[in-house]
Amino acid sequence: MYPVLLAQWMKDKRKPYLILLFIFLSILATIIFGNVDQYEQKLVPIFSSETNASEIEEKWNQLLNDNSEIEFVIMKEEEARDQVSTGKSDVAVRLMEDDYRLIVASDFPTIHLVEQEVKKVFTKEARISAAANTRVIAEVRKEVNDVLENPPIQVDTLSLSGDELPSYNMGMQLLFGFTLFIAMFTIGFKVNGVNADKVNGIWNRMILSPVSKTNMYVGHLLYSYCIGLFQMVTVFLIFRYIMKYDIGNLSMILVIAAVYTLSMVSVAMLIAGIAKTPEKFNMIFPSIIPIIPIISGVYMPPGTIDNAVLNFIAKIFPLSHGVEAMMDVAIYNAGWNDITFSLIFMLLIAVVCMGIGINLVERQKG
Repeated sequence: MYPVLLAQWMKDKRKPYLILLFIFLSILATIIFGNVDQYEQKLVPIFSSETNASEIEEKWNQLLNDNSEIEFVIMKEEEARDQVSTGKSDVAVRLMEDDYRLIVASDFPTIHLVEQEVKKVFTKEARISAAANTRVIAEVRKEVNDVLENPPIQVDTLSLSGDELPSYNMGMQLLFGFTLFIAMFTIGFKVNGVNADKVNGIWNRMILSPVSKTNMYVGHLLYSYCIGLFQMVTVFLIFRYIMKYDIGNLSMILVIAAVYTLSMVSVAMLIAGIAKTPEKFNMIFPSIIPIIPIISGVYMPPGTIDNAVLNFIAKIFPLSHGVEAMMDVAIYNAGWNDITFSLIFMLLIAVVCMGIGINLVERQKG
């Protein structure tokens, strides 16, 4: 085991650029995309191209900015569209008398947050208009607002400990998501060393040596595990102690990362067994892995993906379980009992995928 482990270490020691690149990408991706929780500091352009554009803009500007954490700003249509096309704003809102359209260039998570806010306001106004019938809408709106300010029944939502529920931090979700996602590539390419050694004949030559086949598997997989976990631990420590991110109980986060790494090593082993050659692995693995965060909803707020089939596929991979457990720890201060299910499910994935993967590799010629 140790000669195989040492051989893999010497390869990365001579050329550590890939590992360093993935660590850098994990941090960079979070910095670029992970500030959606600070959206209140950004501006969302709104405009109207109707004949009575100024009246529509004034009406909806007041309603949209009422009790909203997002700041909506009236702009000319050309300026608003330019803001989106140049990337200065993720989304702009085109206003109509009783409807709206979102102007977007790319599908950023912030777009869903803006859409939820705008849809809530327009839905409320539609209900007020329907209730008003022949009455003046302003009077009905005032009555509704008075009732909302002084409701007959008030409900306070608290956590199990009696504290207020914290707001969901989308930036934190992207931090965990990008870190675990990029580590998948590191782990996969290291596990692919099994296929490379078999195709190159190194595997057969080592079988004739005192190193047993079990030790060869353990050497490769243990090194893949260690290097993947090292990458994630490094990123989390940088965010915690250098960039001052509050990621919750660090020891629990690292335990989740350790179980996730084991599960991901097994998934990579399964794909290696299916691919059979390092070239096929390098085609299949990078094609499948980028789809997993999208299906798992890592890039979007919770509840955005409600398709039963996609949710089932997401549960097959460890990414959704790892991110969910880390978010529970970071935001809701979850204990060990709260994340046990996610840990057990990742371990189950590890056992099943590792068993099938090694069996498929053993059937290869090499």
